[in-house]
Amino acid sequence: MLAYLFKRILLMIPTLIGVITLTFVVIQFVPGGPVEQMMLELKGRGGGGGEASGGGAEYRGRRGVDPEKIKEIQALYGFDKPPLERYFLMLKRFARFDLGQSYFQHRSVWELVRSKLPVSVSLGLWTFFLTYLISVPLGISKAIRAGSRFDVVTSMIVLVGYAIPGFVLGVLLLVLFGGGTFVQWFPLRGLTSDNWDQLSLMGKVMDYLWHLVLPITASVVGSFAVVTMLTKNAFLDEIRRQYVLTARAKGLSERRVLWKHVFRNALIPLVTGFPAAFIGAFFTGSLLIETLFSLDGLGLLSYEAVLRRDYPVVLGTLYLFTLIGLVTRLISDVCYVLVDPRIHFEALHK
Repeated sequence: MLAYLFKRILLMIPTLIGVITLTFVVIQFVPGGPVEQMMLELKGRGGGGGEASGGGAEYRGRRGVDPEKIKEIQALYGFDKPPLERYFLMLKRFARFDLGQSYFQHRSVWELVRSKLPVSVSLGLWTFFLTYLISVPLGISKAIRAGSRFDVVTSMIVLVGYAIPGFVLGVLLLVLFGGGTFVQWFPLRGLTSDNWDQLSLMGKVMDYLWHLVLPITASVVGSFAVVTMLTKNAFLDEIRRQYVLTARAKGLSERRVLWKHVFRNALIPLVTGFPAAFIGAFFTGSLLIETLFSLDGLGLLSYEAVLRRDYPVVLGTLYLFTLIGLVTRLISDVCYVLVDPRIHFEALHK
């Protein structure tokens, strides 16, 4: 097992470098770099950047700007160095887990990520727990009552929820319950109210939960179908196996057969997916949901960084999220063996 873990950790290094290298190469050709963005701001023309040429070609926004000023800004952003030198400097920083400084927000990327985490944690954690707390019991019930009216009706409901985009559902919820057209039962934006500091402890908890109702509902509904149907199909597959027929033939009660024998085996694909789903819930928050409900999270941070060509934020967050994804995948493989000792690391590696 230790040899397998060591191999997987070694494989993470070229994978991580490959992702970062590909992204670094691509952004050299993206129109409207940070220097051009600053040129537009200096000329009072805003931050469009759509007319720029990428990695240093002549750009219309530079006309009329003092060449010395251009050189000064290039040195400020590190663009006075050739791309290859900037690339190796970036890798050296990343090896020390130094994600760099934002070009436009004048804060470290680590500080920006930490400041956005509360929003992403709130959305991700509640989405993860509610999805599994509702979908797993529902999937088990559907498997036990497969083909019944309950199974058909619940399948229709979860599939309709899956078919409705979260952003569309969020707009509908705001119109119905956020003061859009009908009633204003829930707040429109943010995670807390303006008078948060004056509230009691219980008042803060209720205010926080009240702000989460609409965005979490919009995020969760579409997730029910996948986990519910996966749980149902996993249970149906196990129920039809020979060992279940043998257990029933020995006179074991249906309850004992389901919960002692079927339950453990059927939950293997769900349990082993927990690490990826749990970690992913923090870093894959919906940009549209964050924008719709005015939630300043990691999704909005990444989107704005791409628009403004804030390359340290783009590359730093990509490096961080890719590393977390690789580690999570390794943890998922370990969970396979912990849940089912019959699985060997060598088989997983193949």
